[in-house]
Amino acid sequence: MQTNLTDFIKNSPDGQEAEAILRACVHCGFCLATCPTYQLLDDELDSPRGRIYLMKQMLEGQPVTQKTQLHLDRCLTCLACETVCPSGVRYGRLLDIGRGIIDKQVKRSAGADAMRYALRRTLPHSGIFASLLKLGRLVRPLLPGRLKHSVPSAARDPGILPSARHARTMLILDGCVQPLLAPNINTATARVLDKLGISLVRVENAGCCGAISYHLNAQREGLDYMRRNVDAWWPYVSDKVDGNAAHGVEAIVMTASGCGVTVKEYGHLLQHDPAYAEKAAHISALARDISEILDAEIGAGASPLCSSTLDTRESKLSFHSPCTLQHGMQIRGVVEKILLAAGFELTVVPDAHLCCGSAGTYSILQPELSQQLLKNKLTALESGNPAQIVTANIGCLTHLQSGTLLPVKHWIEVLDERLLYYDR
Repeated sequence: MQTNLTDFIKNSPDGQEAEAILRACVHCGFCLATCPTYQLLDDELDSPRGRIYLMKQMLEGQPVTQKTQLHLDRCLTCLACETVCPSGVRYGRLLDIGRGIIDKQVKRSAGADAMRYALRRTLPHSGIFASLLKLGRLVRPLLPGRLKHSVPSAARDPGILPSARHARTMLILDGCVQPLLAPNINTATARVLDKLGISLVRVENAGCCGAISYHLNAQREGLDYMRRNVDAWWPYVSDKVDGNAAHGVEAIVMTASGCGVTVKEYGHLLQHDPAYAEKAAHISALARDISEILDAEIGAGASPLCSSTLDTRESKLSFHSPCTLQHGMQIRGVVEKILLAAGFELTVVPDAHLCCGSAGTYSILQPELSQQLLKNKLTALESGNPAQIVTANIGCLTHLQSGTLLPVKHWIEVLDERLLYYDR
């Protein structure tokens, strides 16, 4: 695609990156068939190719309007288009650049600005979010149907953390909302890894990965969250960087794929920050989704994870692979392999590549489209009559649970439950 970027952007790092991405696009249209919003709206401006044209016009200095902004807002950033793109167009990164620019050119309504500000001030801050969550649960019985289902019910008991300390050590990202909505996910992860001789360390000063602010176009704020996590983790990883691998942690474990895809991008997003570029690149290199960790252990013969004598109750599962896992991190088939090795039966999920409609704050900012996608996804997930649904991201988990009576869990929780039963 030929480009002629305007002066305000063309010589900046973002402009040079955007131009390279635009030039890679060959207008083939493969992306249309995998785009959830195009499937629903049948409008090419609500497809990756259409949005690329809109962003190209904006970057070339043509006027943009609230309609342009709406088409960009409607994108889920699911990245299914990147998975099928034969030219390797980094659409998600172009969208980040485009959204950051258009929000400076097109003013949002006071209500829309207030909603986005409230999300940025609430979700990444566990104290504020905990208070609001407690209030929501108190009034939940009084709320009308749809609003009632949007308030998560009480979290499951997280159980007991392992007390043993092993020679092998990894860090774990708590995140911001996951410890409050589903504290059992990380404790289950700690118990599973404990059986493999791996200790998990939670770093107090690490928190929100930065994705919420960054994708709400408060990009400087998002980068500050990323810098804070780099600072918090660096004392634990610096020995490994300096060559003292005996003392450095092996990995930084991600149990929310939405956080994982972001932390793996720290090196790229902070590449122009001289104080953080090198450190961020090392952090990204150490980031591992929990499925990657267990897959490597199974490959090395980790027998507790693949015993044919494990309990077979509630063994029929439907796995929802989050977009951040299968498209963002390009991890496909790994969780399924682990669950099959542990003796679970997996149902066939039609259109498994399509988004559930959660997509970070999308379910709040674009509720109508989000609910349509949720309905379609649950129809697909329930079509094989599973005993329960499992997923790999806290946002998808709470979104799916709001629309079904089946239990929805993180897949590491059901693996932990099976291993606990096996120990009896």
